Amino acid sequence: MDGPTEKSPSPWRWIPTLYFAQGLPFVAAMMLSVVMYKNLGISNTAIAFWTGWLYLPWVIKPLWSPLVELLGTKRRWIWGLQLAVGAGFAAVALALPAPVFFQATLVMFWLLAFASATHDIAADGFYLLALRSDQQAAFVGVRSTFYRVAMIAGQGGLVWLAGWLQGVTGDVATAWSLVFGALAAGFLLVALYHAWLLPRPAADHAVRAAPTAGADWWAAFATFFRRKDLGIILGFLLLYRLAEAQLVKLVTPFLLDPRDAGGLGLTTQQVGIVYGTVGVLALTIGGLAGGWVISRCGLRRMLWPMLAAIQAPNVVFVFLALGQPVSPWLIGGAVVIEQVGYGFGFTAYMVYMMYVAQDGAHKTAHYAICTGFMALGMMLPGMAAGWIQEKLGYVNFFVWVCLATLPSIAATARLNIDPAFGRKKSPDSC
Repeated sequence: MDGPTEKSPSPWRWIPTLYFAQGLPFVAAMMLSVVMYKNLGISNTAIAFWTGWLYLPWVIKPLWSPLVELLGTKRRWIWGLQLAVGAGFAAVALALPAPVFFQATLVMFWLLAFASATHDIAADGFYLLALRSDQQAAFVGVRSTFYRVAMIAGQGGLVWLAGWLQGVTGDVATAWSLVFGALAAGFLLVALYHAWLLPRPAADHAVRAAPTAGADWWAAFATFFRRKDLGIILGFLLLYRLAEAQLVKLVTPFLLDPRDAGGLGLTTQQVGIVYGTVGVLALTIGGLAGGWVISRCGLRRMLWPMLAAIQAPNVVFVFLALGQPVSPWLIGGAVVIEQVGYGFGFTAYMVYMMYVAQDGAHKTAHYAICTGFMALGMMLPGMAAGWIQEKLGYVNFFVWVCLATLPSIAATARLNIDPAFGRKKSPDSC
């Protein structure tokens, strides 16, 4: 029998922990690593380029996702990968005091990123197997909420903790070693908890590969890349966040850099509060508002307002770089404006990927391909952002980011979307 049984544990006992555990490794690889390397004196060019490569597993994860179906149960994949993530965190903690800490920790983050991307595949698949269809719909909000909680815990709580430990220990490497050691211990406990508590749905078993499995897998890719509007789709997926992909890589270094280097001179603890906590809450509010508005008005009607929302607030960083305000309240207010706009505008991007994947027999595969291009659109511009900033300085870099919105506008102008898509209400409700 598929789905949960009467003896299955309540979804409330495992969905929050599962999706918290899904979000935290991503935050550690993509966000904590930036703050840590900045604290340890690595240049913006090196930080942006090498941490940009960490997006690659999320770019190419559709290529190995069939292995999760063919080898073992998703339940076993989940807690096994959580053990692997915990081991990766421990390895980062042990490598930080070494003379070659930068190279050693990058290797560990690379392995963590692959484990995290594979964990995403297993967790999302398990969610579909372990819940009835009505439960799947009911717990979508719970999933996203605890993923956001992981972002706040990582970007906010752990960054604040690292800053506090730096003051207590007097050593940056020791402080971050303690943070990653705590993460390792936490993931060991999470893995043991899930090994014990996760449901055991009958449908969660290794799938015997059919004779046509390879052909079906390639067919999913082939049908996507044969689309007549492929160029328009890829242009939008790669360019819509061209400006934001560069901005997000340099926000933390900008907040941390001393004022004589063009930054705002915040402490690590202040960054944890301003950007990692208040900023993520603002991002979440913007995303919720975006979903509500699209449900009333439809994607096509809201596309241009949402494009403006994600692009226009970038100008606040030009003013921050020019004025270099001292007040954390003013800096926090600017971050809130940018993050609310980003969350609101990014909703259009997510709904458009659903629009692209809605037709045909390969909806899941096509959506996964879209998410791969989404990650690529963040990876490539972000890798170059540090070099551009060090050549231009912060003020001119943020001006450049504003100019980088122009390709996004051009890509959006080419879209042709069904006016009714995404809208649950009547046309007069908007």
